[in-house]
Amino acid sequence: MKIMQINASARSAGANSTRLADAVTARLKAQNPQAVVELRDLATNPHPVLDEPSLGALFTPAEQRTPEQVARVALDDVLIAQVQSADTIVLGVPMYNFGVPVQLKTWIDAIARAGVTFRYTASGPEGLLKGKKVYVALARGGLYRDTPADSQVPYLRSVLGFLGMTDIEFIYAEGLAMGAESTSKAFAEAEARIEELFATREQVPA
Repeated sequence: MKIMQINASARSAGANSTRLADAVTARLKAQNPQAVVELRDLATNPHPVLDEPSLGALFTPAEQRTPEQVARVALDDVLIAQVQSADTIVLGVPMYNFGVPVQLKTWIDAIARAGVTFRYTASGPEGLLKGKKVYVALARGGLYRDTPADSQVPYLRSVLGFLGMTDIEFIYAEGLAMGAESTSKAFAEAEARIEELFATREQVPA
């Protein structure tokens, strides 16, 4: 089993979303001691954004690419190979200005490639990253769950599902900017949810 953890915070240390993602990964590892964990921290190892030169490289036939274009496409290839080889994906996602961090959007832009991670068919698009379990650990300063202000969950459910990843669990820690008591409660509830998820899995016959 391979576990891929993506830390999407702009902070390389002390991020609340990373704390939650670490807790999920630790629980997965405890349940699967032989599992291999691969970590990609998008703060310490940022990926280039999808800009005009990047698009030019992607839309240039492979045999016609310049050395610079080859190198640019290769950066995305690495992320695609990582997610293709993962059995379980853990995303640590903070909320920035009501949306996902640019670090996470850049990762999504890199792994979403027509003909590789999704394809168009006569009956519509088909995601090719199937059979993966995804845990999304969400950290928010306010309270957004199940409200119109929560743009993250619908977006992530849509884009991950488009790529074939439909088995998704969302774990919430909210109200983290609303005082110490609210923060303690948020983490306690999130950690209880993590335990509940894995206790349920442990009861399922192998």
